[in-house]
Amino acid sequence: MLRLLNLELQKLLLNKTSKVLIFISFILPMFVIVLSGIKINFFGFFTLELGELGIFNFPIVWHLTTYFAALFKVFFAIVVVSMIGNEYSNKTIKQNLIDGLSKKEFILSKFYAIVFFSLISTIVIFFISLLLGLIYSSYNEFNIIIREMEYLLAYFLKLVGFFSFCLFLGVLAKRSAFALAFLFVDFVLEWIILGLITWKWNFEIADKIQNFFPLKSMYNLIKQPFQRIAMSKFPEKSEIAYDYAVHWYEFVIVLAWTALFVFLSYRLLKKRDL
Repeated sequence: MLRLLNLELQKLLLNKTSKVLIFISFILPMFVIVLSGIKINFFGFFTLELGELGIFNFPIVWHLTTYFAALFKVFFAIVVVSMIGNEYSNKTIKQNLIDGLSKKEFILSKFYAIVFFSLISTIVIFFISLLLGLIYSSYNEFNIIIREMEYLLAYFLKLVGFFSFCLFLGVLAKRSAFALAFLFVDFVLEWIILGLITWKWNFEIADKIQNFFPLKSMYNLIKQPFQRIAMSKFPEKSEIAYDYAVHWYEFVIVLAWTALFVFLSYRLLKKRDL
């Protein structure tokens, strides 16, 4: 495993574009710390400081930071599809196979790189969230600090699942631009299917079915935190209540998609004449 991971890391770090995108994907989530200290002056009437609003209290800080950090995954998604596109355009994939790397090892090297960078990103978010919580949270009891840390696991799995999808699209399309286009097409198709099922039956059934689709199932791992923040400010308004928890079956769905994408990537590569 380490041999394959080291091989892939060497390829990525020798590519200037990949290095820049990887750097951006790790740096951008850190701007949450910067935003926490921003003071917004409303025409001299009052000053609003995000860090003082309670949105970085434990345990909600785990939910908030993982949700926003996940929005930046598109930058590393470009790296993932480029990993495959460059292999085909530079014909290094054929050279790797000639040098003794099996097709299974080739796919695994990409997957190990995905898991590695997802893990590093999760560790970065852990420290960012912990720092924000320790600075701004009104609660410092240990049992409250560690509550809802499952959002970190959800964040990690969300990255691994999404990047595995990008890996499959990269193998399928062979070109980075086409792979990203297919990703957008899948996003549109999921919503078109939702609309068709809603028109045929009703939205409740359509929504339940859509929860099994790739992108929607990954989104469900970390739902938007805005209503939750509103709920904490206006607890009497029951109409804004919603289920924001991380559920075990959502993990299972994304794990199944991840395994399927890696398997299909291997099957495509195995059958394809290089």
